[in-house]
Amino acid sequence: MEIPLQVTWRNVEKSDAVDADIREKAAKLNEFHDHIMSCRVVVEASHKHHHKGNLYRLRIDIKVPDRELVVTRDPGDEHAHEDIYVTVRDAFDAMRRQLQEHARNRRGRPGSAARRGDQAPDVSDE
Repeated sequence: MEIPLQVTWRNVEKSDAVDADIREKAAKLNEFHDHIMSCRVVVEASHKHHHKGNLYRLRIDIKVPDRELVVTRDPGDEHAHEDIYVTVRDAFDAMRRQLQEHARNRRGRPGSAARRGDQAPDVSDE
């Protein structure tokens, strides 16, 4: 199933190559969670002036049936985020990990019932 995807560009000119990279990585997220309802990605350049170049910020919002997952990759002092492809990779790697964790919890791994609000089975010997 194709994920409904919205990509927004702020303070940076849209790049077809980066847009294609984002769309490819978003499509691969289905491998880690099969109930993704939507995906929003915001790409923006920082307002700060740097000697070497722009620092990029990326935010990914994904909706699944019972939750919204959010990843933000702010540049901070990390000069790795001068490369927009590194910023995109790091953000989608973090989202993949969140989706995998969420899917594990939904499948009923030990301890996940309490997080979902389900009743834990009664194991008392009365």
